[in-house]
Amino acid sequence: MKLSELSPAEGSVRAAYRKGRGAGSGNGKTAGRGHKGQKARSGGKVRAGFEGGQMPLARRVPKRGFNNIFAKPLEIINLNALDAFHDGDTVTAEALLEKRILSSCRYGYKVLGKGAVTKKVTVQANAFSDSAKKAIEEAGGKAEVI
Repeated sequence: MKLSELSPAEGSVRAAYRKGRGAGSGNGKTAGRGHKGQKARSGGKVRAGFEGGQMPLARRVPKRGFNNIFAKPLEIINLNALDAFHDGDTVTAEALLEKRILSSCRYGYKVLGKGAVTKKVTVQANAFSDSAKKAIEEAGGKAEVI
Protein backbone atom coordinates (compact mmCIF):
# COMPACT_ATOMS: atom_id res chain seq x y z
CA MET A 1 0.00 0.00 0.00
CA LYS A 2 1.24 3.46 -0.92
CA LEU A 3 0.36 6.89 0.48
CA SER A 4 -1.28 7.78 -2.81
CA GLU A 5 -3.59 4.77 -2.52
CA LEU A 6 -5.06 5.75 0.88
CA SER A 7 -8.70 6.81 0.93
CA PRO A 8 -11.32 7.20 3.65
CA ALA A 9 -13.79 4.40 4.39
CA GLU A 10 -16.86 4.23 2.16
CA GLY A 11 -19.61 6.60 3.39
CA SER A 12 -17.47 8.29 6.04
CA VAL A 13 -16.98 11.55 4.11
CA ARG A 14 -19.99 13.59 3.06
CA ALA A 15 -20.14 16.55 0.70
CA ALA A 16 -20.15 19.99 2.34
CA TYR A 17 -23.63 21.31 3.13
CA ARG A 18 -23.93 24.64 1.29
CA LYS A 19 -26.50 26.93 2.86
CA GLY A 20 -28.32 29.70 1.02
CA ARG A 21 -27.75 28.42 -2.52
CA GLY A 22 -31.30 28.55 -3.87
CA ALA A 23 -34.64 26.87 -3.24
CA GLY A 24 -33.55 23.68 -5.00
CA SER A 25 -30.84 23.06 -2.43
CA GLY A 26 -33.43 22.55 0.31
CA ASN A 27 -31.81 25.25 2.40
CA GLY A 28 -32.08 28.44 0.36
CA LYS A 29 -33.50 31.89 1.01
CA THR A 30 -33.35 32.19 4.84
CA ALA A 31 -30.73 29.40 5.08
CA GLY A 32 -32.34 27.69 8.08
CA ARG A 33 -32.52 30.88 10.19
CA GLY A 34 -36.27 31.45 9.88
CA HIS A 35 -37.77 34.91 9.38
CA LYS A 36 -36.45 37.98 11.21
CA GLY A 37 -35.69 38.05 14.91
CA GLN A 38 -32.38 38.26 16.73
CA LYS A 39 -31.18 34.80 15.70
CA ALA A 40 -31.81 35.57 12.03
CA ARG A 41 -29.38 38.52 12.05
CA SER A 42 -25.67 38.39 11.42
CA GLY A 43 -23.91 38.40 14.77
CA GLY A 44 -27.28 37.74 16.39
CA LYS A 45 -26.54 35.60 19.39
CA VAL A 46 -26.98 35.87 23.14
CA ARG A 47 -24.29 35.00 25.66
CA ALA A 48 -24.49 31.80 27.68
CA GLY A 49 -26.83 32.17 30.64
CA PHE A 50 -28.74 35.14 29.21
CA GLU A 51 -32.44 34.91 30.06
CA GLY A 52 -33.89 37.69 27.95
CA GLY A 53 -33.37 40.42 30.52
CA GLN A 54 -34.85 38.42 33.39
CA MET A 55 -32.49 38.27 36.38
CA PRO A 56 -30.27 35.28 35.52
CA LEU A 57 -30.20 32.20 37.71
CA ALA A 58 -26.51 32.71 38.49
CA ARG A 59 -27.39 36.09 40.04
CA ARG A 60 -30.63 34.98 41.73
CA VAL A 61 -29.16 32.25 43.92
CA PRO A 62 -27.39 33.15 47.18
CA LYS A 63 -23.62 33.11 47.07
CA ARG A 64 -22.77 32.50 50.71
CA GLY A 65 -21.39 29.24 52.07
CA PHE A 66 -20.76 25.85 50.55
CA ASN A 67 -22.70 22.62 50.65
CA ASN A 68 -20.65 19.54 49.91
CA ILE A 69 -22.93 17.17 48.00
CA PHE A 70 -20.52 14.28 48.63
CA ALA A 71 -20.46 14.71 52.43
CA LYS A 72 -21.45 11.75 54.56
CA PRO A 73 -23.02 13.41 57.64
CA LEU A 74 -22.57 11.59 60.95
CA GLU A 75 -25.30 11.34 63.58
CA ILE A 76 -24.41 12.92 66.92
CA ILE A 77 -24.78 11.68 70.50
CA ASN A 78 -23.54 13.23 73.74
CA LEU A 79 -21.83 11.55 76.68
CA ASN A 80 -24.92 11.66 78.89
CA ALA A 81 -26.66 9.29 76.40
CA LEU A 82 -24.17 6.57 77.40
CA ASP A 83 -25.78 6.33 80.85
CA ALA A 84 -28.49 4.17 79.25
CA PHE A 85 -25.94 1.33 79.17
CA HIS A 86 -24.60 -0.85 82.00
CA ASP A 87 -21.00 -1.21 83.17
CA GLY A 88 -18.96 -3.32 80.75
CA ASP A 89 -21.40 -2.92 77.83
CA THR A 90 -20.20 -2.26 74.29
CA VAL A 91 -21.90 0.73 72.70
CA THR A 92 -22.41 0.27 68.94
CA ALA A 93 -24.68 1.88 66.38
CA GLU A 94 -27.01 -1.14 66.57
CA ALA A 95 -27.24 -0.87 70.36
CA LEU A 96 -28.02 2.86 70.13
CA LEU A 97 -30.74 2.22 67.54
CA GLU A 98 -32.18 -0.57 69.70
CA LYS A 99 -32.40 1.74 72.74
CA ARG A 100 -33.82 4.50 70.51
CA ILE A 101 -31.04 6.93 71.34
CA LEU A 102 -30.47 7.24 67.58
CA SER A 103 -33.39 7.23 65.15
CA SER A 104 -31.21 6.45 62.13
CA CYS A 105 -27.55 5.82 61.51
CA ARG A 106 -26.88 5.86 57.80
CA TYR A 107 -23.20 6.87 57.77
CA GLY A 108 -22.24 6.33 61.42
CA TYR A 109 -22.17 8.51 64.51
CA LYS A 110 -19.90 10.82 66.47
CA VAL A 111 -19.67 11.13 70.25
CA LEU A 112 -19.48 14.67 71.62
CA GLY A 113 -18.38 15.75 75.09
CA LYS A 114 -21.58 17.33 76.48
CA GLY A 115 -22.54 15.90 79.85
CA ALA A 116 -20.66 13.27 81.83
CA VAL A 117 -20.21 9.54 81.54
CA THR A 118 -20.51 7.60 84.79
CA LYS A 119 -20.33 4.04 83.49
CA LYS A 120 -17.36 1.99 82.32
CA VAL A 121 -18.35 1.27 78.69
CA THR A 122 -16.57 0.46 75.45
CA VAL A 123 -17.78 2.85 72.77
CA GLN A 124 -17.35 1.95 69.09
CA ALA A 125 -18.02 5.04 67.00
CA ASN A 126 -16.91 6.60 63.71
CA ALA A 127 -15.53 9.69 65.48
CA PHE A 128 -15.03 11.23 68.90
CA SER A 129 -14.44 14.77 70.04
CA ASP A 130 -11.26 15.11 72.11
CA SER A 131 -13.22 15.93 75.27
CA ALA A 132 -15.53 12.91 74.78
CA LYS A 133 -12.62 10.52 74.27
CA LYS A 134 -10.88 11.87 77.37
CA ALA A 135 -14.04 11.60 79.51
CA ILE A 136 -14.74 7.99 78.42
CA GLU A 137 -11.17 6.93 79.21
CA GLU A 138 -11.21 8.74 82.58
CA ALA A 139 -14.38 6.81 83.51
CA GLY A 140 -12.46 3.56 82.81
CA GLY A 141 -14.00 2.84 79.41
CA LYS A 142 -12.58 2.59 75.90
CA ALA A 143 -13.15 4.80 72.88
CA GLU A 144 -12.67 2.75 69.70
CA VAL A 145 -12.81 4.35 66.25
CA ILE A 146 -14.40 2.02 63.69
